[in-house]
Amino acid sequence: MDPAKAQELSRSKRQALLLLLLAAAVFVGTALAPRGPWLDGVKAVAEAAMVGALADWFAVVALFRRVPLPVVARHTAIIPRNKDRIADNLAQFVRDKFLDAPSIVGLIRRHDPAQRIAQWLTAPANTELLGGYVATLTAGLLELTDDARIQRFIRDALHALLGKLDLSQSMGTLLDTLTQDGRHQKLLDAGIAQFVALLDKPETRAFIAARIVEWLKREHPKKERVLPTEWLGENGAAMVAKAVNSVLSDISANPRHVLRERFDAAAATLIDRLKTDPAFLAKGEQIKRYIQDDPALNRYIAELWGQLRRWLKDDITRGDSVLHARAAAAGQWLGKELATNAALREALNEHMETAARAMAPDFSAFLTRHISDTVKNWDAADMSRQIELHIGKDLQFIRINGTLVGGCIGLLLYLSSYAIEAVRAHLM
Repeated sequence: MDPAKAQELSRSKRQALLLLLLAAAVFVGTALAPRGPWLDGVKAVAEAAMVGALADWFAVVALFRRVPLPVVARHTAIIPRNKDRIADNLAQFVRDKFLDAPSIVGLIRRHDPAQRIAQWLTAPANTELLGGYVATLTAGLLELTDDARIQRFIRDALHALLGKLDLSQSMGTLLDTLTQDGRHQKLLDAGIAQFVALLDKPETRAFIAARIVEWLKREHPKKERVLPTEWLGENGAAMVAKAVNSVLSDISANPRHVLRERFDAAAATLIDRLKTDPAFLAKGEQIKRYIQDDPALNRYIAELWGQLRRWLKDDITRGDSVLHARAAAAGQWLGKELATNAALREALNEHMETAARAMAPDFSAFLTRHISDTVKNWDAADMSRQIELHIGKDLQFIRINGTLVGGCIGLLLYLSSYAIEAVRAHLM
């Protein structure tokens, strides 16, 4: 119970009661005094004020408590007796007026949440705050995680993924995609260029020359003694490089070169065999089972989460946390993109509206049920008391106003009666 609200309610009740007692005292005083026009008027005002005060007192009290009066008692304690109906009506009111799809979509359109997000994220202090939230949330999640379960989950997920994968056909499909529009020929051109550049390097030619010299010494030891071995090695390396460069240059310059066509045919054959050859399909299954059952791989998977978890925990505790910095940087990037890209903001708001339309029925049904069930589970007397604490002060002003308005009405009625009597006496 809120002591301040309870004190305000008690003060309001005392004010209303004092005003009623004042009216009652005036009524008693005028009733005992000798009659006269002025005293009769005051008496009528006090009498009407008491009636108004008592009527409004009954109306206010009847909302929260039972008034043990014949006939009318069953129509009192309105809030406690109708708690369940109030719960259903309140939940339905919230659903129909606040949680329906048009209301939520209208709220999104009025407030432009994408623009507000952009404004918030463009402030450096906010992105730093976001990075801190991400780090704190991650730390909390790491404390709640069950390492053994996560390791099993990662392993089972990988095994399930591999189980659904046809390794041979997948490789064939991948190669088929990579070779469309002659993309594999571009890869061949890049390989040729790299190989030519490699042959032109002095260290490559020195390596070839050294191999030629080793070959001569090994295969022709007697001739090697009389021949200029070093010269043969150097010139042999140059001849090999020149010959290979010539062939590769021809291949690179001629899109219809026979070696290119053979490369095409070899790629097409490999793709077809990967997709259809039983031997390749069986080999793919064998490799897949090996991967699934390999102890080293499964041990690596089990250790992977532990390593990641330790790294995250160590990183979060550091002042230069990578996770904190990346989250802040991501927030800054998103804020700048939203601030400068009107189309992105519009698209984000449209996605929010679409999500609101899709989620509003389920969300409103859940929240409606939650509100209704929560209110129904409240204690009736406590619920009545809480409502009285929050609105009782205003209801006591109804009693005060009833006293004052009743008195004014009593005065008007008295004056009307007095005027009617005066007219009647004049006419007679």
